[in-house]
Amino acid sequence: MIHTPNQPGRLLMGTLYVVAGVLHFVATRRYTAIMPPYLPAHRTFVLISGLAEIAGGLGILCPIPPIQRVAAWGIIALLIAVMPANIYMVTDHQKFGAIPLWAVWARLPLQIPLIFWAWWYTREV
Repeated sequence: MIHTPNQPGRLLMGTLYVVAGVLHFVATRRYTAIMPPYLPAHRTFVLISGLAEIAGGLGILCPIPPIQRVAAWGIIALLIAVMPANIYMVTDHQKFGAIPLWAVWARLPLQIPLIFWAWWYTREV
């Protein structure tokens, strides 16, 4: 068996990203609604980000550490790439009235521990 740091955390992270990625295909309209208007091809970006989440999650779940490391860097890049949507939800919150304002604001700082969590798996053991 290949040793990887924090096995339960890795399994949880991988599963969460796979599920989140699948949701991009199940609830595409919800994701396109939070895309900033200055970005083109909302549906395409949502589907690409969904594929990226699935790939990242599967990579984290893979028992091969070099693949896990590449996947973790990909997840970090993805978390940074989706920040415009999170910022858009804060700046134009009236368009997202069904989502509580506190939850929209909570997403912004939540990116930091999510990035750190992914970074944990970029390190060689």
